[in-house]
Amino acid sequence: MNLGDLVVRKSYGGDVTFRVENIMQNAAVIKGTEFRLLADSPLDDLLQVPPTRITERGQQAQIKATESLTKLRRDRQEQSQRSGESAAGGWAQAPKEAAYFEVPGKVLHLDGDQLYLRKSLSLYEQLRIPAEGHHVHESKMADTLYRLLPRVRPDIVVITGHDGVLKQSNTYDLYSLGSYKNSQHFVAAIQAAREYERNFDALTIVAGACQSHFEALLGTGANFASSPGRILIHALDPVYVAAKAAFTSVRETVNLGDVLNHTISGSKGMGGIETRGSFRIGMPRLQNLSTLKVTPSAI
Repeated sequence: MNLGDLVVRKSYGGDVTFRVENIMQNAAVIKGTEFRLLADSPLDDLLQVPPTRITERGQQAQIKATESLTKLRRDRQEQSQRSGESAAGGWAQAPKEAAYFEVPGKVLHLDGDQLYLRKSLSLYEQLRIPAEGHHVHESKMADTLYRLLPRVRPDIVVITGHDGVLKQSNTYDLYSLGSYKNSQHFVAAIQAAREYERNFDALTIVAGACQSHFEALLGTGANFASSPGRILIHALDPVYVAAKAAFTSVRETVNLGDVLNHTISGSKGMGGIETRGSFRIGMPRLQNLSTLKVTPSAI
């Protein structure tokens, strides 16, 4: 067995595909290919699988991910159409020649996993969402936010990486932060972000990873968090929520049912509170859009 090999865990029925990240004497560190799961496993519990093999759970996740991305793109098109109608209505003197520009919410994304960060930034780029991403260990996210927030001045902050319930004993408490691998670090990062901006509509926070302490994250100040059902979440679930916030008008609130039912992991994976969107339109159309990092559109 080598680094980079794809494996499944025999003791879990081979339900999730992992990639081998590190090999020790009799164990390996493995990372989920679809889910935000980082785990240790005895080598004799791992079964190598070919790249073409997809578990039933992984196949379902891929189907759901495709559906979610398709819906995001459709919502994006509908938002552009509404922007044009709104701009035309606000430019009564010459609606046919009126032009406008779009300003989606800006995202600052901190991720404890470099591979998932790259996937997330690729999706932001596909959706034309202005985003800045940083690979940061979960324990250093709070300090990083103190430094980055005043410079980046985002509308949306995504704080994610790896997490999980520590089942080292039979007495673990799902409502104690000490029972989680990184939830306490996500809480500290949320606190840092809320010290910077207390208004929930001025800064939308999406936080958490697999099995995170949902109630603690939401109670600390996150708008959206994982994981109400303490389940594994898909690598792109936080991105989906951030994208919905970025393309929901500032005049509207993010449709909670729509967001949570169309994340890949569903309402057991992500939850949240009523939150105003970050999307704006401006007029007239600008000649130089680079300083605003906006997407040009015309009626």
